[in-house]
Amino acid sequence: MAQAATASSKQEHEGNVPVALQVESVLGCKWSIQLLQRLAQGYSRPGEILRSCPGLSAKVMNERWRKMLRYGIVHRTVIGDRPPIQVEYALTPFGERFIRILDEVRRLQEDVDGGAVPACPENDARKR
Repeated sequence: MAQAATASSKQEHEGNVPVALQVESVLGCKWSIQLLQRLAQGYSRPGEILRSCPGLSAKVMNERWRKMLRYGIVHRTVIGDRPPIQVEYALTPFGERFIRILDEVRRLQEDVDGGAVPACPENDARKR
């Protein structure tokens, strides 16, 4: 197990992170999903995104941005060379494709919730 974690960390450090690990990392964090959804909705400034996500702290938001920047999902633009500077985030072309995964997960959940797609049989057996 320790070797897998080391290999994963090494790949991430080198910038060569498999897409499956990126998906797992982003889908495993509700705030990453919220941030990507806000970008897809047209938000770009960190302050407006932070205000639109009650409960999200600036520290966690910045950690999530750094990870998504490393993965190449978002792009950061700094406007101005003297304070006050403006920072904006946007989806990269890879990020735009990545958001389609999130959209498909959301649609699948809606279908499961609506009964259009049967839930996992193990889950049905546990309900009995």
